[in-house]
Amino acid sequence: MADRIVLQGVSARGNHGVLDFEKRDGQTFVVDVTMVCDLEPAGRTDALAATVNYADVAADVVARITGPSFDLIERLAEVIADDVLRHDLVDRVEVVVHKPEAPVGQPFTDVQVRVERDNAAHVVIALGTNLGDRGQTLVDAVASLTALPGLTVTSVSDIVATDPVGGPEQPEYLNAVVVARSILYPHDLLAELHRIEADHGRTREIRWGARTLDLDLIQYGQPGGHREVVSDDPALTLPHPRARERAFVLVPWSDADPQATLRVDPGADGIRPVADLLADLDRSGVRPGPRWEQQ
Repeated sequence: MADRIVLQGVSARGNHGVLDFEKRDGQTFVVDVTMVCDLEPAGRTDALAATVNYADVAADVVARITGPSFDLIERLAEVIADDVLRHDLVDRVEVVVHKPEAPVGQPFTDVQVRVERDNAAHVVIALGTNLGDRGQTLVDAVASLTALPGLTVTSVSDIVATDPVGGPEQPEYLNAVVVARSILYPHDLLAELHRIEADHGRTREIRWGARTLDLDLIQYGQPGGHREVVSDDPALTLPHPRARERAFVLVPWSDADPQATLRVDPGADGIRPVADLLADLDRSGVRPGPRWEQQ
């Protein structure tokens, strides 16, 4: 039997619901979280680092309940599950969201939504385009990634408009970042990214030249986690060797995942928050782009 950490009855008031009075007045939500993970190392060592800090999980759950409003508790359950799966030690999570004050219109004791999600390697994919219908290309690329078997998209950044960096003179880019979980191995995922690029007419005659679509695998696995892949293979260097220098990657990445970290050097001390790296960069060439719904 797999080991489990069970956190039951985390309660707070939130404003989730379709009806106007639900968003205005709020109501109580109760959340149960069951985390499947290997607890033997923690049992042997008595070290907090070898397990999941359930106080942190509880704080994240409350932040989601009291945070921005969702129409559906299905969405609330999904984002809570995504938050829990940021903990690399968690192999699987079950989240139950209770809405005991739901406007059902009939006698009832509880309404609940239950989701189960598997963990996988957390991956970061940077998107860029500066030829053709750029906005539609990004929409189509995100749709292709979302439909890719073995990849679960968890967050998509806002679009940014950026000045070209390096290469010949060329048009302005639109860029975005997708954060996802992948059960595909790194080289297999890269092959799928290249296939999606090719489907959009991507060619590679000129390095850093204009392109219809560019999909870069920036990072595979949480830095320091047991799913992290670090590679100096010229065909796939991980993490991406120039990501730390590129505001057009770090700005949308920070938007998609404000808690993101990036390995910049070997060893535990070589992991930096993306927000800190971004603070050291010139962001003058990165501007807000069109909204997704305008595409």
